Amino acid sequence: MNDAEATFISHLIEMRDRLLRAVVAVVIIFICLFPWAQDLYALLAKPLLAALPKGGQMIATEVTTPFFVPVKVTLMAAFLLALPWVFYQAWAFVAPGLYQHEKRIGVPLVIASVILFILGMAFAYFLVFPIVFGFIVGVAPEGVAVMTDIGKYLDFVMTLFLAFGVTFEVPVAVVLLVKMGMVSVAKLREIRPYVIVGAFVVGAIFTPPDVISQFMLAMPLWVLYEAGILVAAMITRPKPESETDYTPMSESEMDAELDRIESGHAESPHDPK
Repeated sequence: MNDAEATFISHLIEMRDRLLRAVVAVVIIFICLFPWAQDLYALLAKPLLAALPKGGQMIATEVTTPFFVPVKVTLMAAFLLALPWVFYQAWAFVAPGLYQHEKRIGVPLVIASVILFILGMAFAYFLVFPIVFGFIVGVAPEGVAVMTDIGKYLDFVMTLFLAFGVTFEVPVAVVLLVKMGMVSVAKLREIRPYVIVGAFVVGAIFTPPDVISQFMLAMPLWVLYEAGILVAAMITRPKPESETDYTPMSESEMDAELDRIESGHAESPHDPK
C-alpha cells in the first residue's frame, strides 16, 4: 500500500469516527427526550390547535401514526440540540486541510449557520404558523370542520421549518461565495432585482397559496441577502491605495536598474580579483 492509499484510508476512518460521534450524540439526546415525546408534539401542534375553533382537534388516520409522529418530533428536537456538536465534528474533519485565513473565517461562519438556522425555525413557529393556520381555518367553507391528520401536519411544518431555516442561511452563502471569489460584491448588487423576484417565487413554492405567508418568506430572504452583501463588503474591503497601487517599470527603467545591480556586484569587495 502506497502513501496516497494509506492517507485516503485514514481520512475515511476519521470521517467514519466523526459521523459516529455525531450520531451517538443525537441518539443519547433522543433517549433523554423520549419520555416527553407527547409533550414535544403538543408544543409543535400548538399553533394549529390555537387557530382551530373551540372544540377543534387533530386526527390520526393511520394505526401507527399516534406513536411514530411524536417519535419523529422528538428525533427532530434531538438533532437540533445536537446541531452544535454535529457541526463541530464536521469542522474538525475539514479544518486540518484549510489555510489559516480560511480557519479564521470558518469558525464564525459555522456558528452563524447554526444560529441562523434556529432563528429561521423560530421565525416560522412564532410568526408564520399563527398567520398561515389562521388563514387556512378562516377560508374553510361553512359546515366544513378542519381536522388535520397529525402525520400530514408534521410533513407540512417540517417543510416550512426547512424552508425558513435555509432562507436564514442566505448571508452565510453570500459571504462564502464572495470569499471564494466566485462572485463579487458589485455583481451581487447588480443582480438584486432578480434576487427579489426569485425570493417571491420561492415564497410561492414553499408556502400556502396566500399572499401573507409568501410575503413573510420572501421579505426575510431579500433582507438577509442585503445583510449578506453588507457583511461581505466589510470583510473584503480593499486595502488603501498606498498598499495596493503598483506601477510596473518601463523597459528603460528596468535596464537602468539591472545596470545598477551589475555595477554594484562589480564594485563589491568580496568579488575575486
